[in-house]
Amino acid sequence: MAIRPLDGKFERIGFHTHIRGLGVRNGKAEFMADGMVGQVKAREAAYIVVQMIKKGKMAGRAILLAGPPGTGKTAIALAIAKELGKDVPFISLSGSEIYSTELKKTEILMRAIRRAIGVRIKEIREVIEGEVKKIEYKMSPHPYNPYQQIPESVTITLATDQEERRFSAGTDVAMAFLQQNIREGDIVLIDRETGRTTKLGRSKNAPKSFDIEGEVYIDPPKGPIIKEREFIYTLSLHDLDLSRARRGESVLSLFFGGEREEITNEIRQEVDEIVKKWIEEGRAEIIPGVLFIDEIHMLDIEAFAFLNRALESEMAPIIIFASNRGITKIRGTEIESPHGIPIDFLDRILIISTDPYTEKEIREILKLKIKEENIEIEDDAFEELVKLGVENSLRYSLILLGPLKEIAELNGNDKIKKEDVDRAAKLFLDYRKSAEIVKKYEKLFLV
Repeated sequence: MAIRPLDGKFERIGFHTHIRGLGVRNGKAEFMADGMVGQVKAREAAYIVVQMIKKGKMAGRAILLAGPPGTGKTAIALAIAKELGKDVPFISLSGSEIYSTELKKTEILMRAIRRAIGVRIKEIREVIEGEVKKIEYKMSPHPYNPYQQIPESVTITLATDQEERRFSAGTDVAMAFLQQNIREGDIVLIDRETGRTTKLGRSKNAPKSFDIEGEVYIDPPKGPIIKEREFIYTLSLHDLDLSRARRGESVLSLFFGGEREEITNEIRQEVDEIVKKWIEEGRAEIIPGVLFIDEIHMLDIEAFAFLNRALESEMAPIIIFASNRGITKIRGTEIESPHGIPIDFLDRILIISTDPYTEKEIREILKLKIKEENIEIEDDAFEELVKLGVENSLRYSLILLGPLKEIAELNGNDKIKKEDVDRAAKLFLDYRKSAEIVKKYEKLFLV
């Protein structure tokens, strides 16, 4: 996800920001719904899985999304999480990420699993609640990259039916506003003590951006801006592990003070006991989330053995794997297997296949992204972009949208023209052309 300033405001752009669900009605997938386009068979299979999860029938199982690159595997995984609920954690991990010099691969997997398990906590807190009337960010250079700007603070104006007040807050609140795409017209709830920020929805008085959108519109807040109320927020088990490791031994120390950072099995057991106690007292509930592991073929035999045990845990999240490989070696062995996954592990996984996108599907997905990113493009330029998606891949056309906006601005064009698309295609290669260059200059490349 990229965050960049635009005319003094911020624009958040990502491949899957338009996904709101699987787009399935009465068990049948609509061609285009909830931000999803095509992949009807895969979405209907995913919908059945969602129903099984809701009924508690997916214990000890995982899901594999298998298909060529750029066929919507990540989008389907995210849509599954959206279908499960608003606060359901969605954690994405690449198979190559587990090989770290600082942490064991099993520790990285354990942390990812616990990040994918949410704990919804209920407390009576002093909060700030209101409709956002104005947001002003103060930016400063990133400490490690002077070319990148990060929010140093934020000043917000909030209002209810009784009053309007101005507040200033630090980096954590500013980042929370950006990460949740909070804008003027949204209604927010801020814990005054911790700064934890929750977007409740969009005010019914705010103008609608689109005829069809995934925003939840609610009544503007009433009463004073600062008040006491039940504050519900969601942390992950890993958040609680980290807090416990850094901040001491008592229950209250989960939220205050401390230094230690190593997370041991003993700390995790303590956190589990605390969470169980909170659940018994009615102060919390567990929200199993989704852990999405892409590039599953990059995992080795030790990682598969760990995941095999993790699936049996009573607090395991829903684990979704993705693979674009065929028959390949299981990492760490000389054994070949479908998708590079051990057969005994593969045998306990529900497998959903995805197919290459058709021209019709590519066309509609590009329309969605162009509308979402407020891009102006001429018809012949759009047709050329569709052609590039068909000849190369949908992902290639989506990647070009960013450079196309810059090229059009450099050429002084209000709209993206066909010559802008032609120039972008010459400057930024697709994977086939890149492979041709590697082959052409094979002797000059280092090995």
